Amino acid sequence: MASRAFAGQLSFRLRSPTLCEGYRPLNAPITHRGIQSKTIAQRRISSGVSGRPSLFGSLTPSRLAPALSKRNVRSLFIQTETTPNADALKFLPNSKILPDTLSSPFLEYLSPRSTLAPPHPSPLAARIFNIDGITSVFYGPDFITVTKAEDSNWAHVKPEVFSLITEAVTSGESVVNTVENKWSEAGQEGCEQDTLQYDENDSEVISMIKELLDTRIRPAIQDDGGDIEFRGFENGHVLLKLRGACRTCDSSTVTLKNGIESMLMHYIEEVQGVTQVLDQEEEIAMTEFARFEEKLKEQKGSQAAASTVG
Repeated sequence: MASRAFAGQLSFRLRSPTLCEGYRPLNAPITHRGIQSKTIAQRRISSGVSGRPSLFGSLTPSRLAPALSKRNVRSLFIQTETTPNADALKFLPNSKILPDTLSSPFLEYLSPRSTLAPPHPSPLAARIFNIDGITSVFYGPDFITVTKAEDSNWAHVKPEVFSLITEAVTSGESVVNTVENKWSEAGQEGCEQDTLQYDENDSEVISMIKELLDTRIRPAIQDDGGDIEFRGFENGHVLLKLRGACRTCDSSTVTLKNGIESMLMHYIEEVQGVTQVLDQEEEIAMTEFARFEEKLKEQKGSQAAASTVG
């Protein structure tokens, strides 16, 4: 009696409307609303699918494609990495960011207006700037670096940025567009050509400097969510401009002096030092910061003197 009851339960389970179609015997015909269709084995032979019965056996290839495409969309994985700059975060969406037609190795947006201006407006960067506290958006070859204000919290900013990047990548829209620049407006921070690219008009020393920067320095800086720009070689000094997360990083001076300068001076005897090129806004910020530090020193000095007298 027990074995018959068990057999009855097993028979009942095999008739379950959700799984019976996938586990039906291979040669048993399947009917739907009174119309006999091909067997699973016949459908596998015609569609080129082999193996054990599948729960997708009732789906024709034309109906199976949309289901698989939806599953691929859900499997999108965006990796995030911290940088030496606590206010900058690197996002890796596992897809190319810059278009092939762009000769520059990076694009940097420093204001909401720059995301709409020619020659390379970016709808994604414009939406990211709508988040409170965002100060810059940097595009590398296959990564996006987002920099926030110091008083903003990543706990609030990161989920919104993550959602916007995911939406842009899955929708298939262009991250960067190219439009005609009729008024010669420089909307984005970037260069028409890669400044580290080989130029036959360069001297031997400059060619060596570019090669070292491109092969040894740039990969490390890109890992930190930034990039480097060569601005010239004057009186033994290499003029460089840091971009992305490295542009506003507190340790950028250490990177230039202890990292880049020491390596260039070691391999190229003509190099006497490295100088960081600053924009006008950055120079003003550096000057204000220096004045602030002087005031702090004066206050500490006066407090120490007062405590000594007391």
